[in-house]
Amino acid sequence: MLPQEVIRRKRDGAALSRDEVQEFIAGLTSGSVSEGQVAAFAMAVFFKGMSREEAVGLTLAMRDSGTVLTWDLPGPVVDKHSSGGIGDNLSLMLAPMLAACGLYVPMISGRGLGHTGGTLDKLDSIPGYVTQPGLDLFRKVTRDAGCAIIGQTADLAPADKRLYGIRDVTATVESIPLITASILSKKLAAGLQHLVLDVKVGSGAFMATMEEAVGLAESLVAVANGAGLRTTALITDMDEPLAPYAGNALEVAHACGFLTGEIVNRRVMEITLALGAELLLSARIDSDAETAKARLRNTIDTGAAAERFERMVAALGGPTDFLRDHQKYLIQAPIIRPVFADENGVVASIRTRELGLAVIELGGGRRVATDMIDHRVGLAQLLGKGFAADFNTPLCWVHAADEASFERAAAIVKSAYSVGDAPGKSTAIHARIAA
Repeated sequence: MLPQEVIRRKRDGAALSRDEVQEFIAGLTSGSVSEGQVAAFAMAVFFKGMSREEAVGLTLAMRDSGTVLTWDLPGPVVDKHSSGGIGDNLSLMLAPMLAACGLYVPMISGRGLGHTGGTLDKLDSIPGYVTQPGLDLFRKVTRDAGCAIIGQTADLAPADKRLYGIRDVTATVESIPLITASILSKKLAAGLQHLVLDVKVGSGAFMATMEEAVGLAESLVAVANGAGLRTTALITDMDEPLAPYAGNALEVAHACGFLTGEIVNRRVMEITLALGAELLLSARIDSDAETAKARLRNTIDTGAAAERFERMVAALGGPTDFLRDHQKYLIQAPIIRPVFADENGVVASIRTRELGLAVIELGGGRRVATDMIDHRVGLAQLLGKGFAADFNTPLCWVHAADEASFERAAAIVKSAYSVGDAPGKSTAIHARIAA
């Protein structure tokens, strides 16, 4: 079928067949479908939507546009995906914890998007760590360490890369079917057997309302299971930073402290254990959530997760003693100063997205795709909702490269916090979505 006929049918609200979608995506990959036609297709989907069957077809077609990995491993192959937020470094801890439980985690992650941080940008803080290895090394590290966190290679779901680039400049990024296919095509190409999704909701999330978050989670779960990938989702809170650190090297340092048991944070632990338990239950390693959570917590207590993380880092080019001596390798910003609220009280609410913008203002994120990131900078010891803020307890510590960026970031932080008499309520996990 001609590309323009596919576009016309979707524009008019018709349901596309698997063959029609497959042929259109094949043309997108080969270049026989023009950028204008891709843009028109994306806009038609944006306005007319897709049925579950159509979204499954689109996802599978995008998966099949490149290499689809297969694994011959002695345990289940699993992964976790987050929709993004502030202080969300859970992948760095959860992957080695799962590996220590006997699962294999070939995690394909992304860079920062908008106001949110990216796992690959965090890992770039580690000297020598290769985030874009060849597939042979990716396979080897996954087998030997039990986990490997890397970026998308050119071989995996190349149609997604082209389609996303066009969506980004045609105001069609927010389409639920296109978001669903973009996320899941890469996960399916990685050869996963089980997946858990962490869909954020709140002032620091892309999905600001529960209605939006539930809509995305239900779409992802339905399409993933329809494509043969056992998937559940948790809707988790992003009305405040997840970890009390935002910034690349700072979040890596926090992950090291978490894995060694030196840093304990209730919200981080609760969500990490809940996500990991979903995968252990899906893979039938455990039969109930409490047993699964105890198994995961034990990987911290025994040092097994820390050992897996250090093994992964070394195998991907980082220092062999990184976890134990991470402060030696993570470069600090030259300016580290506290920011205080203008009045005493407790944190009632946080405009969390603004904290992400403060990190970008410091140079820890990108305004445009070509920006270089300063991995040293960020926000540390961020207060959460319900915590006391006074003239001795700062809202956070700003790590800055220079005076001017410190002042700009400090002003943003102060405007993001609302301090009052009544503490803000905090719920880490709002809902679970299953097929």
